[in-house]
Amino acid sequence: MAYNPRMSIIPNHQTQNRARKKEDEADAFMRLPDKEIVGCITDIGIPFSVADLQKPNPLQVQMIFEWFAELLLNATRETVEPAMRAAAEDVCGEYSDVVPPDTRNLMGFYVSLRRLLLECGVADFSFNDLYKPSYDRLVKIFSYLINFVRFRESQTTVIDEHFNKAETTKARIESLYGENHAMEARLEEMKRTRRAREAQMREKTLRNEELKKTLLELRRNQERVAARLEEARLRKTALAAQLEDRTAAKLATRQESAKLRPYASQSPTALQATLTELSNTLAHERAHMDGLDRRSRALQTSADSFAVVSTDVASWRQGRTPWPKPGKDVGEGERTGGRGGGPRAGRG
Repeated sequence: MAYNPRMSIIPNHQTQNRARKKEDEADAFMRLPDKEIVGCITDIGIPFSVADLQKPNPLQVQMIFEWFAELLLNATRETVEPAMRAAAEDVCGEYSDVVPPDTRNLMGFYVSLRRLLLECGVADFSFNDLYKPSYDRLVKIFSYLINFVRFRESQTTVIDEHFNKAETTKARIESLYGENHAMEARLEEMKRTRRAREAQMREKTLRNEELKKTLLELRRNQERVAARLEEARLRKTALAAQLEDRTAAKLATRQESAKLRPYASQSPTALQATLTELSNTLAHERAHMDGLDRRSRALQTSADSFAVVSTDVASWRQGRTPWPKPGKDVGEGERTGGRGGGPRAGRG
């Protein structure tokens, strides 16, 4: 039993030769004579000869490429500089100066030029075509560029329309870039303002905490002061009462002092005489009081006797007992005399 061999994915030589043959046929169809290429380049204002084409100079070749890029794309190293700078800032950040500006702009110009040549039909354009150009490569590239320029001249209306759109887009990009730059500046300003406000906020927060602590301390002091004030009020009330008592005592002392002041201002002899007089007056008053006391006791005794007689008279009237005759009954007379002697005795 026979098996088919595995098919290789590598293209065979026939396919490669066929593709190369098609490319060679296209290059031969698009290839222009050297004199025609030199004439077209000379017409644009750049001095160029067949010898320059056969032995190309890199600086002269780069200048020609820049002219074609400016004519067809309106792109130069200076026009790609803002976009390349923005791209470098996005990629490298604060280290955007690591890549020199000339190298950066050349890379941007190379990208634009390669895109142009890709549209013209040259798909293998590289840096060697700028720094190490060769005769065959230049003839091919210039032929494709010149044919594209001729085709472009036949499509002027369409190209102008797209060119205007490109200009509008470019103006829009520039305006957006300016707005972006302004927004970045505004953002930086807002960041600075935010940092300043955050610092102020932290400072105010710390100050607020300090004020809270101070307020708590003041509240404690207020409570202590209120307690001391209450104690002071109670003490004031007690001191006021004590002051009133002492004021009353002072007034009484002043009155006593006023009474005793005349005596204190007299001489000892006058005071002795006054004391003697007062002693005599006191003795006289005491004797008078004793006499009045004795008289009061005598009057009391008489009053008691009158009361007894009144009682006897009242009892006699109730019993209607006749009075005895004098001298008949000595005992009765004595009793009667005893009864009647009360008043006489009281009088005596």
